[in-house]
Amino acid sequence: MPNKMTWPTLGLTLAALAGLSLGACKILPTPSAQGSDSANNSAFNPDRKVEEIWAPKVIPYLRQKAGPFAEVHAQAKTDQAAAGAKYGNPKKQANSPWTFAVRVEGKIVAANTQSRAATIDVDVDGDGKADARVQIGPAMRGTALRDSLDFVQFNDFTNQIDFAQFGKAFNAYADKTVLSKLPRDGLEGRTAKVLGAYTIESGQDLPLVTPAEAEIGPKP
Repeated sequence: MPNKMTWPTLGLTLAALAGLSLGACKILPTPSAQGSDSANNSAFNPDRKVEEIWAPKVIPYLRQKAGPFAEVHAQAKTDQAAAGAKYGNPKKQANSPWTFAVRVEGKIVAANTQSRAATIDVDVDGDGKADARVQIGPAMRGTALRDSLDFVQFNDFTNQIDFAQFGKAFNAYADKTVLSKLPRDGLEGRTAKVLGAYTIESGQDLPLVTPAEAEIGPKP
């Protein structure tokens, strides 16, 4: 007669087989998620890219393209397309607003430095009233610097997130290299000289200019 396996013996055998099966299996991390993040991080670094193009491309472009604020804004209020073609980025996306490169020079008539989104209001025509509001950081709204450049196009980026991060990187670099060095006290009555860009937006009290270069004169 064949040997009969008792229930205790059968249970021990199954447990041993299960142990061998588990020992032979390894749980490995899924490489796709980690690998794709690493690839994206190494492929595109917005802060480094802005730093690379700032001095050789961005500043020369803005200096060449910018017009006096009063002249640019007057034309922009009557014909944005004509003003944008002359002072902005004619290669912009069709549904995007026009962004204009400008030089703002005048007297500071008001300042808000209590907020992280600090600003100065500048009178450019000498009538004692503010004509433009200039962001002096560290927090800054919008992507006017990026959008004013005709050599930066949305289709050159892998996705919308990269394009958005690139826009923010311009503001961060301007703050780090220029705006963080500006004085914050006793600004009213001083002169300001700014090279930057702005976009006309509905509901604005004043045109909001984002600087790439900025100087504030001594106290009067």
